[in-house]
Amino acid sequence: MENDYSILKEFDYPPQEVSRGYTDRTLYVNLSSREIISKSVSQAMKDIFIGGRGFGLRLLWDGITSKTKWDDPENEIVISSGPIGGITQYPGTGKSIVVSVSPTTEMVVDSNVGGYYGPYLKFAGWDAIEIQGKANQEVIIFVDGSTNKVQIIEAPMDTTNTHVLTKELLKLFAEPGKENCVSSVTAGQGADNTLIGCLNVSYFDVPRQTVKVKQAGRGGTGTVFRNKNIKALVVKIPKMGGKLNNPADQSILNVTGKKINIEMKENDPIQNSMKTKGTNVLVEIMDYHDLLPVHNFKFGAHPDSEKIASTVWEGIFDLSAPDGCWYGCTMACAHTVKKYTVQTGPYKDQEVMVDGPEYETTAGVGSNLGFFDPLKILEFNFYCDTYGMDIISFGTLTGFIMECYENGILDATKTGGLELEWGNFKATTDLLHQMANGKGFGKTAGLGIRKMKKIFADDYGADPNFLQDIGMEAKGMETSEDVTKESLAQQGGFGLANKGAQHDEAWLIFMDMVSNLIPTFEEKAEALHYFPMFRTWFGLNGLCKLPWNDVEPTNNRTKYDGIDAAKVPEHVENYIKLFTGVTGRDDVKTGEDLILMSEAVYNFQRVFNLRMGFGTREFDKIPYRSSGPVTSEEYESRQERYDKQLVELAGYDIEGKSTIDKVKELRTYREDQYEKLSDAVYKRRGWTENGIPKLETLERLKIDFPDVVEIVKSAL
Repeated sequence: MENDYSILKEFDYPPQEVSRGYTDRTLYVNLSSREIISKSVSQAMKDIFIGGRGFGLRLLWDGITSKTKWDDPENEIVISSGPIGGITQYPGTGKSIVVSVSPTTEMVVDSNVGGYYGPYLKFAGWDAIEIQGKANQEVIIFVDGSTNKVQIIEAPMDTTNTHVLTKELLKLFAEPGKENCVSSVTAGQGADNTLIGCLNVSYFDVPRQTVKVKQAGRGGTGTVFRNKNIKALVVKIPKMGGKLNNPADQSILNVTGKKINIEMKENDPIQNSMKTKGTNVLVEIMDYHDLLPVHNFKFGAHPDSEKIASTVWEGIFDLSAPDGCWYGCTMACAHTVKKYTVQTGPYKDQEVMVDGPEYETTAGVGSNLGFFDPLKILEFNFYCDTYGMDIISFGTLTGFIMECYENGILDATKTGGLELEWGNFKATTDLLHQMANGKGFGKTAGLGIRKMKKIFADDYGADPNFLQDIGMEAKGMETSEDVTKESLAQQGGFGLANKGAQHDEAWLIFMDMVSNLIPTFEEKAEALHYFPMFRTWFGLNGLCKLPWNDVEPTNNRTKYDGIDAAKVPEHVENYIKLFTGVTGRDDVKTGEDLILMSEAVYNFQRVFNLRMGFGTREFDKIPYRSSGPVTSEEYESRQERYDKQLVELAGYDIEGKSTIDKVKELRTYREDQYEKLSDAVYKRRGWTENGIPKLETLERLKIDFPDVVEIVKSAL
């Protein structure tokens, strides 16, 4: 192998077994200076920041300044798993969390991803990898846990796009018959030429004998990656095993895992069918409840949605082998389309394997853009992945463009001939390829919604208020695929999230709108405290959220009521056992102890945003379409509902009023509701009315470090 590539820098490190979920060291690589060093992990670091997202935030905080921009060499990419990450006895334990300064939000972003890289990095001897600087040529960072070497390598291959590159990397670094011992992180040419680049993390599909990928999609981390001239990260371990975390008590993991795996086998087929349909089980449910995004979130249902429903995907997915993105995941929701013939672009007529789609893809590039053909959705799915572009952002920003086209803000002369109308497949695929190549109108689209709003207002004379209303982004991050008009709690879940409008922080839409379990502001605020904190905890430990509440114990809804049932208490107990079983910590006994861990990291991230010039109330705003109907067309599509709300909730006399009048009045009411919700959430979280963590909150959470306190004091 030494003759297969040129080594620019090599670093030998002593072997280090994992103990109780940690190696107690992190790997630092500076691509500008080619410095490679080992950093020790203190007990205080583990106690407060835990791992994963927490480690990433702490390392990034120490590595940059308040003035660091996403494309500065000083910016970092940090990837970490967590203490529980890498166990095989429980489903959903293979997550990695990527942290960086985002090109789209200009704040710190965290993005979670499946695949093998994070756990394998730990098994190779490192709790995290921290990458700073910018290489003067394309490089690969290779962590070899077999020989205990870290190498910066001159990338020997020309290709960038993931579906080709991952296979080349496997050939270069994996030993024959041990392909499952190698994992890579890559991006693609779309990450070179847009701000919405994603990272693809690989895992080896043993039954199909091929490499597959999952995405760290949100916030443009792939763009940062390629800006640093990184072709790939590669990690190799000598062998994979179920006890490499060396937990404090393996028996606890075995017993807890056996219990959940029985639940998965018995309950998944009757509850969500994740093993056969994946998250696409949501398509028909969301459509039924008027929550499925259609035409840039204007509508929540469509008569053709049945053409992309979960039953359709069940017939398309290859179900010959279980699809989990980590060992031992009995949920196995990472589905595969084994043979798909590409319809457009540089790989036209080639037969490829497609990983997915998941619900966010089906909704985002399907119904939201007017496509109700699975093959068209697969086309977007394949190219976004291999190009390294966040498909949620692509779907949402393209919906914004199409509505601008519909309203005459854009036309073919402004788009370079692209007739970007709802359901125009050729125009949409042309746009996608232009974005990946940094050409034509695609160069503008690749900047994301926030920047497009300014361009369309400044250059085309569009009404900035209308653009703000229909531009579905918060904090610069394109909105995940939920119509939130009737769920105030979910509006808060998007707007009040630290990193932007992303569903992995809080998904309360059913609890709030369908089940009406949290009717008051105080109850919504409590939910917007507990659920984001608990979901944060998964990101600290290297875990997937889905096994928590997408499959429940059979008696969960009879044993517990309302919001207590939504927390799935027996599964919370499982996670307490997993954490204590791995780490041996004896101070974690209740679910509230888990929440307390997350509060510390969550508030630290809020202060981090403050440090970067954000993190206050003004940045928690959401586009009005998230709250209510922007246009008369929207209002009249649900007129009976909105009229009733105006009368019964707002006390407004609708007699003789025009639709325009009613739209205006409803807006006043709903915007006021969002402000009242924000007040309640800030109070519950221990923040000021301006959304800043109070000093006593920092002290309670033991994050009252001098530099943190100084930032908060200067903002109060």
